[in-house]
Amino acid sequence: MFELYHHGSSVCAAKVRLVLGEKGLDWTGHYVDILKGEQFDPVYMKLNPKAVVPTLVHDGLVVTESTVICEYLDDVALTPALRPSAAAERAAMRLWTKAVDEDMHPACAEITFACCHRHIVHRLGPDGVKQFLDSTPAQSVTPQWHARKKEIVMSGFDAPDIARPFALYDRYLQKMEDTLANSRWLTGDTFSLADVGMAPYLNRLDMLGMLSQWTRRRPRVTDWFARVKSRPTFNPAFLEWCPPDLTADLKTYGTQSWPDVQRVLQAA
Repeated sequence: MFELYHHGSSVCAAKVRLVLGEKGLDWTGHYVDILKGEQFDPVYMKLNPKAVVPTLVHDGLVVTESTVICEYLDDVALTPALRPSAAAERAAMRLWTKAVDEDMHPACAEITFACCHRHIVHRLGPDGVKQFLDSTPAQSVTPQWHARKKEIVMSGFDAPDIARPFALYDRYLQKMEDTLANSRWLTGDTFSLADVGMAPYLNRLDMLGMLSQWTRRRPRVTDWFARVKSRPTFNPAFLEWCPPDLTADLKTYGTQSWPDVQRVLQAA
């Protein structure tokens, strides 16, 4: 039995839902509202001390870290394989998933809070905001996330070094564009965990109403994302679990933030 603790707007949870869908696995979901602080519940933190989602429980075994969960699922459900068979392509796949963990995910967290989630957190009121920010463990998205989240929630686009995550995103979109000049997918002609890994981070820009601005001069990335979205597993993994009010907030606040995004990109 597969149980997944997840949230509708979590890029990492979407990645795991996509793999579960691609593998055709049945699973039971436990929704953890990370914008209300439910991830800080002591019962949940016994499963995931970092207080993040997703967490997979498979027949009593607890597996954390979305990249690890995806490889675990590829090990326990062998078909369809989501890792290339050739050693060189498998190494290329792992370079993409490593980049997601080390670069894209921390950048996405900052971008999401700067563009949208800080507005949602402020709805909790002054006491609620303080409790939400103080509850973040010292070791979470990054070792610096406790302090960094406070800076972004309180200062938005005036937070120190806010241009850095946007510039990093821009560089990786260009890397994708260059890579896709030579193959249909990121590690060859088959859909792999590299594509699974990157898909949520482009979908986040799409849900923020910004993706077309980032990719208008990157036609291969545009085509790649269109093919990802055409997969029957996409909507159930990415869109159907995101509550309508949160989907609306992402689009509204993201669209409103685009002038600030342009400004910080130009300054980067």
